Amino acid sequence: MNSKLVVGISSRALFDLNQSHQIFEKQGIEAYREYQIQNEDQILDPGEAFNLVTKILKINNFYDDGDRVEVILLSRNTADTGLRVFNSIEAHKLKISRAVFCGGESPYKYVKAFGVDLFLSSSKGDVQMAIENGVPSARIIPSKAKKSKKSDELLRIAFDGDSVIFSDESEKIFAAEGLQAFMDNERKKKSMLKAGPFKSFLVELNKLQSELNPDECPIRTALVTARSAPSHKRVIKTLRKWGVRIDESLFLGGMNKAEFLQSFKADIFFDDQQQNIDDASAKVTSAHVPFGIKNRK
Repeated sequence: MNSKLVVGISSRALFDLNQSHQIFEKQGIEAYREYQIQNEDQILDPGEAFNLVTKILKINNFYDDGDRVEVILLSRNTADTGLRVFNSIEAHKLKISRAVFCGGESPYKYVKAFGVDLFLSSSKGDVQMAIENGVPSARIIPSKAKKSKKSDELLRIAFDGDSVIFSDESEKIFAAEGLQAFMDNERKKKSMLKAGPFKSFLVELNKLQSELNPDECPIRTALVTARSAPSHKRVIKTLRKWGVRIDESLFLGGMNKAEFLQSFKADIFFDDQQQNIDDASAKVTSAHVPFGIKNRK
């Protein structure tokens, strides 16, 4: 049986709901409900993850069965207030048919029931709970980059390494003892790096990629990491051991990642460090992964 990639997306990540969210925060749930019902025929503008979702859904066009990727709406709205969201999905011709409206509760509890491989939301709390329950999750950050109207169909996804694809074991040494201790540890270590929260998502992407000729594949991945030689060796050997292919690997030795991500034309970039995300969001859509030592208070 062919694998299927399932992406869960919140309504605020998919569409621009800033105006209605402000009404909710300032005037409460009843005012929000009335506003959404009164405007349910007003089509919502695309949100931060809209272009990403559009490209994800188009992946199905490259496979004979046309059912290899699914996007599911996971929303805190009620079905009543969520009607505007579904009207907008139909108007934008997005092939999204499954949805959960949780009436103010967090939808994260349904991600495992749906078999979600990636959960994207604007809610810090929802993402935190999902990732603590073993689901690759990230909080979409508003981007300062201008949205390009012209876009090809190639989906480009960029990942940080430590605390995203890999665990935070090496970052712990860097944080506690500094760069030299980190480098010394990498030279001495013969073992593979441990899996991080996004390994399973990368594996699922690889399954889709492996079924197509590389010249025809609609998915391209990049590792964009602060690591440099000699710490690159464990990364390469670990990915090889996992049987995972990364299309492009950038070992930047601490350089700012934003320009490189723009050159890669990333549709989304995942990183565990808020500063890296803030920098990257000036150039590309970015998402914060709340995992690892950098996110512990």
